[in-house]
Amino acid sequence: MKIEVLFPESCNLYGDIQNMVYLKKCMPEAEFIETAIDEEPKFVKEDMNLIYLGSMKERTQEKVINKLLPYKQRIEELINNNTVFLFTGNSFEILGKYIENEDGSKIDALGIFDIYAKRDMMHRYNGMVLGKIDDMEIVGFKSLFSFSYGNNENEYFLKLQKGIGLNKETKLEGIRRNNFIGTYLTGPFLIINPLFTKYLMELMGVENPKLEFEETIMEAYENRLAEFKSKRVSEQGH
Repeated sequence: MKIEVLFPESCNLYGDIQNMVYLKKCMPEAEFIETAIDEEPKFVKEDMNLIYLGSMKERTQEKVINKLLPYKQRIEELINNNTVFLFTGNSFEILGKYIENEDGSKIDALGIFDIYAKRDMMHRYNGMVLGKIDDMEIVGFKSLFSFSYGNNENEYFLKLQKGIGLNKETKLEGIRRNNFIGTYLTGPFLIINPLFTKYLMELMGVENPKLEFEETIMEAYENRLAEFKSKRVSEQGH
């Protein structure tokens, strides 16, 4: 079982790397490969069970686009072959068509997904999310300076009951194609969503997945779920 964590030294805003710290505890037998931004990704020549990329600063996005652009065809091949990807925060924006700055200038991205992002660096959106993937309830948080636009109605990750999706006009959150999952949710997403963590492990090929501290995190998940359901969530964030 091989898991590649891309550019952890640069792509670790909001503590996103804790997702992989926790997954290591759940999968101590797995090989976790941390690839620096000046190294060739291992997925280029090897198959991986999971490829992970976390949130990053806006100026880092261009570096990551330039780094991954030579491997666009390989990334598409892996997605088409059902390799599991988890891209959190603003990381999945690099796979859209472009990222637009406030002045209208555009940074060409990889163009794998038919979406684009628009930045508004003077206004940070902070908000909470309650949604579903199939019948599984997901909770989480967003903190971002950009929204994505485009039609994801056939390729969304979550359908939301509370919070906003790719942007403030939609309840469809993130991108899902085969086993590629991109979501604006940030922080220790896997820790606060233990049922999804099991689901992810099953996608990776783990039989009868076991969670570290399962009783504790399941109790915390149920409490947070009840709290989110009882709260009024502002669509404008704060």
